[in-house]
Amino acid sequence: MLSGLIQQFEKASATYAAANGLERDADWFVLKLQEEMGELTQIWNKATGRGRRKGMTDEELATALADETADVLGHILLFAHRNGLDLAAAVERKWLFRPRE
Repeated sequence: MLSGLIQQFEKASATYAAANGLERDADWFVLKLQEEMGELTQIWNKATGRGRRKGMTDEELATALADETADVLGHILLFAHRNGLDLAAAVERKWLFRPRE
């Protein structure tokens, strides 16, 4: 499961980078993950009354929260892939179950 998902995110990210003239060097992966965590935190603050909603409805906030969570997931997988990390083994070690392939 993880390897297929990683490959889908890798293809989408590489396409995005090429279309926008971005170089995905070693630092880019961790910096982009940090950026996306900031965006997730920002929308969480709005959704929980800790930030200005700027006219966003509950439905818009829920959608934005899901979208930003998907971005974080994607960038975690990209970071792991770039750095040769075996996430399936780490999940098994840390969470004590084996992700399905």
